[in-house]
Amino acid sequence: MNADFLHAKSALNDGTPRDDVERKVVEAQQRLVELKRAQEELERERSSLEELRRRQNEFVTGRQEMLQNLTRGVGLLEEAEFSARRDLEQMSKTLADFRLALEKIQAIRDEHWTKENFQVELTRALTTVENGRMEWNSARLKLPLLGGEKPAAAVAAPESVSGAAWPLGGMGFGQLCRLGLALTWPLVVVALVALGLFLALLIRK
Repeated sequence: MNADFLHAKSALNDGTPRDDVERKVVEAQQRLVELKRAQEELERERSSLEELRRRQNEFVTGRQEMLQNLTRGVGLLEEAEFSARRDLEQMSKTLADFRLALEKIQAIRDEHWTKENFQVELTRALTTVENGRMEWNSARLKLPLLGGEKPAAAVAAPESVSGAAWPLGGMGFGQLCRLGLALTWPLVVVALVALGLFLALLIRK
């Protein structure tokens, strides 16, 4: 009986620590798996938060940039619109005045003048023409288009295009002749020397 008791006690003492170690190892592995899963979840959350922060910064920067650009653009366009409307109103008024002056001048019928009313009609016609001239001169000061002026870019464009297409396009005929002579005179000299040597050989023979 004592032997059986000692054997059972020994088995109990031998089995309990090993089982406890195995259990702790399994628990540690499970905890590692859980910690790894939690770490991956935190990494995903951190990436999501960083992307959210980036988008938020992009929104704040973009909003500020567009507020400045659009505010400036609205101011510039409003000023340009006001100037364009003012010019359009001036052109409309000038057009109406031109049409009225043109009708008055076209209405003059000098072939119907008689000796009795010649001077009166002539004075009246000259007044009408002078009024038309005043309208014209006044409008030319306000509207450069009436003076035949073109934008500087439109005037300079053909010259720049022709100069780019043909580098010698800006030279005159005399300059081209001098340039051609400067390029060909060495050939002329060589030809003359060769001709002289040829004639000398013929004379010796």
